[in-house]
Amino acid sequence: MRTRTYYDRHDAMVTNDQFVWHTASGQFVFNVQHLRNVGRVQAPPRVRPFAPALAVCTLFAAVIGWTLLADPAVYVVSFLALAAPAVAVSWREPRHWELHAQYRGEAVVLYSSADERVFNQVSRALRRAMEGTPRAPSGYGLAAA
Repeated sequence: MRTRTYYDRHDAMVTNDQFVWHTASGQFVFNVQHLRNVGRVQAPPRVRPFAPALAVCTLFAAVIGWTLLADPAVYVVSFLALAAPAVAVSWREPRHWELHAQYRGEAVVLYSSADERVFNQVSRALRRAMEGTPRAPSGYGLAAA
């Protein structure tokens, strides 16, 4: 049987027999036949690890400016007016979507993306791949004697 590709971009590849997620640290390869209970999850936004340090540095710079400048009020207020939105924007990571599944009996994260459009493309490709993959008989349709 020839391999059918449902999605192939820099972040993931979905074929009729494999799901491959390319990350910065490497790639994760899953056999589509062994995936069970695939679900979509919208993860909540998280605080970025550097955000509290950025807020402390901003306040430290404002305090230093207040003590060193001749007329500090104008400079410090201007600085805080410019820095506060930057700190607020960088405080949280954007929401991201994840595909969760059971793979050979273990719970795994198959894929994660902050781009909803790309996430939907990948999840639809995986759904098509799973629909086209023959499954081991699970006993449905058999009558008990």
